[in-house]
Amino acid sequence: MNYSISTSPQDSLRPESVSDELIAAAIAGVVQSARSNGQSLEDLMREVLADDALLDGQQRRCLGEVVATAWETLPNSLGSL
Repeated sequence: MNYSISTSPQDSLRPESVSDELIAAAIAGVVQSARSNGQSLEDLMREVLADDALLDGQQRRCLGEVVATAWETLPNSLGSL
């Protein structure tokens, strides 16, 4: 899958530019990146659940569940898909 990445901040913030497939690819990329950097699921979850101004607690927990599911389901190497 190849996705073009906009260099314009205005383009990347438009709601219609975000699809389910793009979100799934981003989560898969984060999981793969964490694995390749030697992080554990616990390390990644600490980052996902860290307090920030973008997501409230419930949203972070929901994202954490999705990330944990992706970690458990995705193969160790996305190149094998």
